[in-house]
Amino acid sequence: MTDVTKPATRPDNPRFSSGPCAKIPEFTLDLLSDAALGRSHRAAVGKAKLKAAIDRTREILRIPDDYRIGIVPASDTGAVEMAMWSLLGARKTTMVAWESFGAGWVTDAVKQLNLDADVRTADYGEIVDMAAIDYDTDVVFTWNGTTSGVRMPHGDMIPDDRAGLTICDATSAAFAMALPWDKLDVTTFSWQKVMGGEAAHGMLILSPRAVERLENHTPPWPLPKIFRLTKGGKLIEGIFRGETINTPSMLAVEDYLVALDWAQRIGGLDALIARCDANAAVIARFCAARDWIANLAVDPATASSTSVCLKFTDPGIADGAGFAKAVAKRLEGEGVALDVGAYRDAPPGLRIWCGATVETADLDALMPWIDWAYHAERAALDAAA
Repeated sequence: MTDVTKPATRPDNPRFSSGPCAKIPEFTLDLLSDAALGRSHRAAVGKAKLKAAIDRTREILRIPDDYRIGIVPASDTGAVEMAMWSLLGARKTTMVAWESFGAGWVTDAVKQLNLDADVRTADYGEIVDMAAIDYDTDVVFTWNGTTSGVRMPHGDMIPDDRAGLTICDATSAAFAMALPWDKLDVTTFSWQKVMGGEAAHGMLILSPRAVERLENHTPPWPLPKIFRLTKGGKLIEGIFRGETINTPSMLAVEDYLVALDWAQRIGGLDALIARCDANAAVIARFCAARDWIANLAVDPATASSTSVCLKFTDPGIADGAGFAKAVAKRLEGEGVALDVGAYRDAPPGLRIWCGATVETADLDALMPWIDWAYHAERAALDAAA
């Protein structure tokens, strides 16, 4: 009989949500005491905070000096939509999707913008053959599938002499993976993922090629004010100096600055990537030692180091979705893992965030609890049979 005794050690922080994600270690509200609350974002203090967020983002992510970085509304979704509505339509478009958010961008391109796009998709756990894409088209894709747990292994397949633009949703990859900026013309992410920031604000990063497109292409559809990046055929440069299109939360800005300061203190991008890799390795070792659970990613080379998605492989489980939900419910009921159920559109299983703000020790402590929850739920099924 399998031992279903509860483990003695619990994670200090049970927050493994894939967004909004865990705050930086040792976070307290006192760290936000310097926030420019009650002040206009257009006042000197507000502009300085916003510009600092842009400058520190550039420094940590090693973004080239000639790339523009802007803070935009509506999180990563707003940044992706802004790029699509403003830039697409100048040439053929290729839409690439291997998870639910990528599928959403496909819907917007095909049904909202009415583009005759070449749509390439892959099942959950797999990735589209990116070497087979025509990069003389504009290509829209996610770097890391937050809901599928698979990622681009590298950007070598993207040619330097491409004629089209690459538009990359990198929201669960930025600060966790080495992004090849020379291969990316538009990159987006939000503060709420790897840096554990608050939601609602997005980042839009434009290469010189993307800026050239903006200044020489007029989309065939009306653009809402909140999407407009040019005026009179010229880029609105103020957006990329912290003069945001709409009113940002200065409290959220302060929170992001605090997270960026933490990242710099621990060693910058290399340290952030190392933390994510170490976290994902804990789960990889756990799965390798068991025959009833596995990474959803088919190819280990494409397995995400942040949004790690797992599937139960026990052939004796008839109701996979019900079983996975029951396991997640047990973990939450014990207060050891919050919000770890698979995304609603994804295959049943668990999704455990392994971003840089998660402590490896907490994942080490969580693994025996997943073992316990699985065996406890399996025993309950056997007893009911």
